[in-house]
Amino acid sequence: MITDVEEWTQHLSAADLPPMLARDAVTEDFRARVVTGRLGAVRLAELATPGGECFRDEEGVREADQGLCQIYLTRRGRTRLQQAGRVAELGAGDLAVVDPAAPLEVVTTDTRYLTLLVPRHLLGLDSEDLSRLSGHRIDGSAGSGALLTALVRTAVRSIGTFAEEEANRSGTALTELVSALLSSRLPRLSPDEALRGRIRAYIKANLSAPGLDPRSVAAAHHISVRRLHQLFRPEPLTVAALIRHNRLERCRTDLTGCRHLSVAAVAARWGFTDGAHFSRLFRATYGCTPTEHRQNPPTMH
Repeated sequence: MITDVEEWTQHLSAADLPPMLARDAVTEDFRARVVTGRLGAVRLAELATPGGECFRDEEGVREADQGLCQIYLTRRGRTRLQQAGRVAELGAGDLAVVDPAAPLEVVTTDTRYLTLLVPRHLLGLDSEDLSRLSGHRIDGSAGSGALLTALVRTAVRSIGTFAEEEANRSGTALTELVSALLSSRLPRLSPDEALRGRIRAYIKANLSAPGLDPRSVAAAHHISVRRLHQLFRPEPLTVAALIRHNRLERCRTDLTGCRHLSVAAVAARWGFTDGAHFSRLFRATYGCTPTEHRQNPPTMH
């Protein structure tokens, strides 16, 4: 339990949550608590806070938060959340989408809530999508909202017990559920477009699994391989080519950014089990071998 406002601010900063400033914080008999953790690319936190007002203005927006989507899940108390010109009145069990890189106004009673931060690209959301979704109340008592709340509560309680691979897969499951929840609120997306977005997110989150291929992707989404290929027929890349492209891009980044890893270790890290095959693919794609790329990385202008 945290009993000092300054200590609380330090805890939030250390947790790397999107910054908020207190406007009318309780200073006497202050009681607050925060539990944070990570499941793969997904960041989780559970917070208990006293009533008050807080805000984020343009000066408080961080560049690091621009690629994220934030979900608030209220467990106890009431919250008035204002963003993008909209006001969401949240009670226990309600959810709201927040753009963590935009101004925000929040007024609460004594509140206990969960927050979920997911990389936006894994959800297939662009900035326009996030702006359309933010500031709306979502009923968390039924459907994917209720399931998401239950899973996040369980995940936070057991955050220190996950093995690395288990954490990555659990984070993927949460991402899929958030994507399903939000896609239903973007009616411009057809069911096929929404499913393709979830599949792309799944592929990016599971690139390190050597067994990732069209068959495993189809099975994870409960569709046939034939249906999967039909879904991606209008796309520039087949599913197999998309997996290969994303893996090669991750390897290209790590060859210069993770020099403590050997070329073979980088390849294995992103699902390439055959080093010679990886080198041939890399050269055919980028015009140089992995070793040459590491020795002479392209200059950024």
